[in-house]
Amino acid sequence: MELRCAWVTRDPEYIEYHDKQWGRPVYDARELFAKLCLDGQQAGLSWITILKRTESYHRAYADFDPVRIVQFDEQDVERLMQDTGIIRNRLKVQSIIKNTRAYLALEAEGIDFVDYLWGFVGGAPIVNQRQGNGDIPATSKESDAMSKALKKRGFTFVGSTICYAFMQAVGMVNDHLVTCPCHAECQQAAAT
Repeated sequence: MELRCAWVTRDPEYIEYHDKQWGRPVYDARELFAKLCLDGQQAGLSWITILKRTESYHRAYADFDPVRIVQFDEQDVERLMQDTGIIRNRLKVQSIIKNTRAYLALEAEGIDFVDYLWGFVGGAPIVNQRQGNGDIPATSKESDAMSKALKKRGFTFVGSTICYAFMQAVGMVNDHLVTCPCHAECQQAAAT
């Protein structure tokens, strides 16, 4: 795939992520929750830094099981602060626990997390026709709205830039370059 998006490095793990995951529509609540939390961990860092730690995050945070994470206490925070497999920033460690509470609060209100998040793009992927990396914005009106709504509900590390990166990752926005074979693949996946 010589024509893949220009941001992809030669790192095999990054190539695999780009080719098999990034931009593919995700409709599973727990997977969306995990990806939102992981994107928040990226704040101030490159995505590859988090990508290479994804397995460690799943291990450290009970495979992103909200019922288990919500029970984490200060001892768990201290344990996580010693875990070299994750980013040991106290605010980021605590953010996943806070986000779990916010996620479960939505659920308790009878709000489906999948419908809630996909509602920011009208329930279907926005298919862009990006010609080059310079055409890809850091935010959008949809990510602005998602960020504002999530913050209001108690989520943290969900600024508009993080929300836009999340929307790209989970296929709410197809920002593969039109020259990248994954653009058409993601468009087809969204149609089915």
